[in-house]
Amino acid sequence: MDFDLNPEQRAVLEAVETLLDKHAGAARAVELAKESEYDGPLDAALEEAGYGDIASAMGRLEAALIVETVAKRGGVVSAGARLLAAPALSLDAPRGPVALMRAGHSGPVRYAAHARTLLVLDGEAARRIQLAPGVCSKVPSNFGFPMGRVPDEIAAGGETLAPGDGARLQDAWRLGLAAEAVGCMEGALGQTAVYLKERKQFGRAIASFQAVQHRLAECAIQLEASRWLTREAAHTRGASEAIATAAAFALDAAGHVFAETHQLSGAIGFTREHDLHVWSMRLHALRQELGGVGGHRRAVVGQRWGAGEGKRDGEGVG
Repeated sequence: MDFDLNPEQRAVLEAVETLLDKHAGAARAVELAKESEYDGPLDAALEEAGYGDIASAMGRLEAALIVETVAKRGGVVSAGARLLAAPALSLDAPRGPVALMRAGHSGPVRYAAHARTLLVLDGEAARRIQLAPGVCSKVPSNFGFPMGRVPDEIAAGGETLAPGDGARLQDAWRLGLAAEAVGCMEGALGQTAVYLKERKQFGRAIASFQAVQHRLAECAIQLEASRWLTREAAHTRGASEAIATAAAFALDAAGHVFAETHQLSGAIGFTREHDLHVWSMRLHALRQELGGVGGHRRAVVGQRWGAGEGKRDGEGVG
């Protein structure tokens, strides 16, 4: 595997960063969170720029890179579902937000209150449900994502997709979770590093203390390991085991980064006035989906030794 992005990939990410400079950021995320809103203008800008079709135009790795970048910049859009999950099912690029849920899930679902398309993982099958505006109610949340509740009668319906689409949806969902976790960890760690360089104790910047530097370095190591496991999984076709491994590692690392960034930031890290929560609280939401870290680890075991993932991975968000 080549660890350097090629010129086309670098150009795409530079263009995405430029777009996000105009439409995303912590201040935008905080404003949207007040009413649990979805970032329609950012969604439309990404669609207008052609990124909704990036997986078919360039590849799954490029789509994962964009998902990671959007998460790093605090974008409030369903990038993982739109750029990875829908293309994995050979669906035409959906218009508007896309939500993902497991059959039988009774809790809040990310983006459900605003979604126009709901993709349901139902055992070995996948279903697509077209949602009318307002059919899913908003659910107040501190997780940094707009949440919604899908009525049982709606979740039970929809169109059953092609054989094998359940496994493809599960892989794409996991890959998206890993990519989002990488982006959110980078955002949280970057915010923390900036604060520690500015905050002083004993006449010195906190970031100058060796013990603090060691803790930041450990977070950075876990972040980079998560990043390259995720990119390798995205690059490798038919890589269910690699995807589950990346998700298990990245979401486990997310818990460590959450704890460390909040401890290093001190009391201000737990306030709404400080922007750390824009990324850190999302890490908690991501850690709940698809059975959490335990579910991803069971998937690795199932792929490696054929032991199966188990039918009851728990019910987290989505």
